[in-house]
Amino acid sequence: MTEAHPFFDMHNHGFVRVATATPCSRTADVPYNTAGVLAEAAKAHAANVDLVVFPELTLSSYAIDDLLLQNAILERVEAALAEVVAASADLDPVLVLGAPLRRADKLYNCAVVIARGQILGVVPKSFLPNYREFYEKRHFAHGRGCTDLWIEVAGEDVPFGTDLIFAAANLPGFRFGVEICEDFWAPVPPGMQAAMAGAVILCNLSASPVTIGRADDRHLHARSSAARAIAAYVYSASGHGESTTDLAWDGQGMVYEMGSLIAQSERFDRSGELCIVDIDTEKLAAERMRNQTFADAAEFAGNPADTYRRVEFEHAYRAGDIGLQRPVARFPFVPDRPEKLDEDCYEAFNIQVDALMRRMQSTGAKSLIIGISGGLDSTHALIVAAKACDRLGLPRTTIRGYTMPGFGTSEGTKSNAHRLMQALEITAGEIDIRPAATKMLEDIGHPCAAGEPVHDVTFENVQAGLRTDYLFRLAGQHGGFVVGTGDLSELALGWCTYGVGDHMSHYGVNAGVPKTLIQYLIRWVIATGQFCEECAAVLDGVLGTEISPELVPPGADGAVQSTESLVGPYELNDFFLHHIVRYGQRPSKVAFLAWHAWKDAGAGMWPAGFPDNRKNAYDLATIAGWLDKFYARFFGFSQFKRSALPNGPKVSSAGALSPRGDWRAPSDAVATVWREELREGLPPEVSSKVFGPPDP
Repeated sequence: MTEAHPFFDMHNHGFVRVATATPCSRTADVPYNTAGVLAEAAKAHAANVDLVVFPELTLSSYAIDDLLLQNAILERVEAALAEVVAASADLDPVLVLGAPLRRADKLYNCAVVIARGQILGVVPKSFLPNYREFYEKRHFAHGRGCTDLWIEVAGEDVPFGTDLIFAAANLPGFRFGVEICEDFWAPVPPGMQAAMAGAVILCNLSASPVTIGRADDRHLHARSSAARAIAAYVYSASGHGESTTDLAWDGQGMVYEMGSLIAQSERFDRSGELCIVDIDTEKLAAERMRNQTFADAAEFAGNPADTYRRVEFEHAYRAGDIGLQRPVARFPFVPDRPEKLDEDCYEAFNIQVDALMRRMQSTGAKSLIIGISGGLDSTHALIVAAKACDRLGLPRTTIRGYTMPGFGTSEGTKSNAHRLMQALEITAGEIDIRPAATKMLEDIGHPCAAGEPVHDVTFENVQAGLRTDYLFRLAGQHGGFVVGTGDLSELALGWCTYGVGDHMSHYGVNAGVPKTLIQYLIRWVIATGQFCEECAAVLDGVLGTEISPELVPPGADGAVQSTESLVGPYELNDFFLHHIVRYGQRPSKVAFLAWHAWKDAGAGMWPAGFPDNRKNAYDLATIAGWLDKFYARFFGFSQFKRSALPNGPKVSSAGALSPRGDWRAPSDAVATVWREELREGLPPEVSSKVFGPPDP
């Protein structure tokens, strides 16, 4: 595979590599601090970093009190800046470092932005803490109101002010603004203005002495800033080497993307350190585009983009395959916070439970009717219904479960269905649909009725339709409603029988839950003892069963009908669904992300407790093949089914497919645009392998 192809260059997919830097430093030792800056800058260059954020007052040190008013220090800092600027001519990363600088007989606490031998601009600190251990107003002037100004630094006049946005002319998403420490503790941080002016990356140069709980406070503010600004937040605090006369320092670095922590440094590290991660600027820009509240807020704030100065530069970066340094979740719908795992699963499960309870109350239903196949989806719907009855104080016999064996039903799933209904103590029944299905096949003249082994879509849909027909009639007979079992993954693929089939119910309790999350929630139900031991044993057996509609008789070798062999692995389909529906990512980028997530089963993190024997890996051609099929089904075929969905709760912030909620689309669209972009974006040898050689 030719990995020099543009497909493998993360910059072509909108990523920018950033780093927080904690350089080696010594109190008021400007030459030593300068050497520390250049050492980390060189390391960042070697690691193909695009942007490096250093701590506050990097060159002078922060905790030097009245030494900040000594001309010897200030002059040496300016000389040091000239050294850094000269050295940066041979370095690719943009450097953002702190320095005390004089302008118009005032001293400012500044962030200096340097790129390729040039100072791009200087941003002064807006809010100066002057309480408890802080005395910054003794030394510095604030930067509020400093707009449309210039400052002389290292022999050149450069833009100065809080109205600066820095933008790479050759990387559209590489746009950043700067604030300094206390600024993001203010009620209205200046970084919010920079974000509304167009910055998708916010840099914070901080000193921030450490006390018990301070790290949590920083996380709170960084996460909040990134979430509210729909931005990446790059935070770098002072570390070992600052004065410990009265304070201590931990060198905390962290990067948030919207509300998610994607990288953090090791605290209390004595050596110089870089915390490197790749930011998805395309995702951030797309999220702002779809979030009209962000645009309204910018308008309400006076449209900062009209008044901020945009400092453009030509960014030097290494093209080609430099990898991807960021966590890419294999299972984006599955809770991925180990410390919050139980809480997240509890929340997901009980969203479904509570939604079903409300529907039971509003309809006054006397019973819940569920078709129980012994497979994954009906099992999950049943345990949700059982918990809903428990919470409402109703006997579980309120649930009427029916297993309805057809031509492809295996003894294993049928046995699981009966065992589960018995363990949960619901009202259980069995209706063999084969006689009715045979009669219908005879009535319509299907060749299977004459003994021919024609197991086509009609053969399958006759069975699926009969099951649904029985369930609806049973609901009327027993004064209840049909609980749908189909999940979000099946709705995305259109893997359901439309109308009088598993597509329809009175309430689709699983409609907002993808297959991969259902699997994990069932594991959580087992692990946390939500039901009896006998029930847990059956649930474990269901998890190990091949996903199958069981509508076609087993082959001569005994192999059962496999859903995933037809539509692709659900773990890939759910990955595709998340990035397509939630973020609108282009097909080649979805393939790029999936390849990095799935190419090596031994790399990256798996959800806690995930079985080792199910840890799969996929090459790029396999990913691209299934992705193309996903686009064909999702955009070109199955929307008409989603346009007529029954009610059902949204569960994940990643989205749902209800036409009344997250996803609204025409039923007669075609998938050509997406499939063509995928083919054209892949390396030629992969595209040929998946789609065949191009037309001559």
